[in-house]
Amino acid sequence: MSEYYYYGLAAMFYVTTCWTFVVVRWFHTCQAPKDRRAYIWPDRKLQCLVYSMATLLLPYVIDPTNEAAWTLMKSYFPATYYFYTGLLLLCYAGTVKQWNRWKFVSWVAACIVIATMLIPVLNAWLPFEFMNAEGIEFWHYVITTESILMLGFCCLAMWQVWTWIRESRDANYSNPDDFPVRYACIVIIYPFILTPLLWPAYILDSRQVMAVLHILLGVFNLLLLLTVMPAWHRQHMLPSTAEDDEEDHEEEARQDAHIDELIEQTAIEIRAYVEGQRAYLDPHLKVDDVVEHCQLGRTYVSMTFQRRFTSFASYVNGLRLTHYDQYMADHPDETKESAALSSGFSNYMAYYRAQQKQAKR
Repeated sequence: MSEYYYYGLAAMFYVTTCWTFVVVRWFHTCQAPKDRRAYIWPDRKLQCLVYSMATLLLPYVIDPTNEAAWTLMKSYFPATYYFYTGLLLLCYAGTVKQWNRWKFVSWVAACIVIATMLIPVLNAWLPFEFMNAEGIEFWHYVITTESILMLGFCCLAMWQVWTWIRESRDANYSNPDDFPVRYACIVIIYPFILTPLLWPAYILDSRQVMAVLHILLGVFNLLLLLTVMPAWHRQHMLPSTAEDDEEDHEEEARQDAHIDELIEQTAIEIRAYVEGQRAYLDPHLKVDDVVEHCQLGRTYVSMTFQRRFTSFASYVNGLRLTHYDQYMADHPDETKESAALSSGFSNYMAYYRAQQKQAKR
């Protein structure tokens, strides 16, 4: 049996894992509230689209001896994967933050990738080859240049997600679900893991190496799928330590009377906004929103939450819990999930965690 049979089989394994990823990623969300899907699974549609792109590699699966199909296959990974990774990082981590500010950059990057890959895709899929040896050699330079650009795009995305991770440690969110910090810490390193798998076959021009990489990338797809399978993996902010809390209280105790007066005034402004205008019903309410609306210094706002309300999250979630109880009393036929969403929680599990924390106090 020809060795090319095994090359095609390895490629088929990779493409099949991509299809499996698409099917499972799409349908495992069916039990969730329809109006909350974009929040709970922010990158679901985009991930399905990205992984379905592996279908373009079918010419190599069918005929690994075809040179046009081989050119497409070895070019695909360095030309597209950095773009895919950067795009998914920005979409997933930025959904409840500033994803809109990155849409233009992402569209520009997408256009570059499409323009670069269109020629080898058409050359492999059309019944005739229109690229000669000189054209293929020239296109290798184009793909290398484009891959370096996409590496820069991916690094930009990694830097932005790292910035968001650092911000998440600042108790900025009323709902811990608003930023999946633990998950973000894991996926931010994926580009480093992928790099050794993208380039060897392209540089060495080796089908044998590509077959090995197909197996490894297929296994990677399955492992990644397992990490995104849990429906409610958006959980848990990084908690502050007891030592940090003690230091904060000691620092607060040293504040003078003037600062105490400013804090008291700040508390009045906060209550007027959060309670008076029912801002706590916004599931994505952040400290920054309070600062912006009240036009107060962030230092005093953060200090006020610590000294007057224990913490931002406990204060806001306390109001939400009260609202939840009243909502259930007024709407006895509503589901618990609906009551949680109407009370400012991102889902019923967020309500349950907040209720459990309050019960322990």
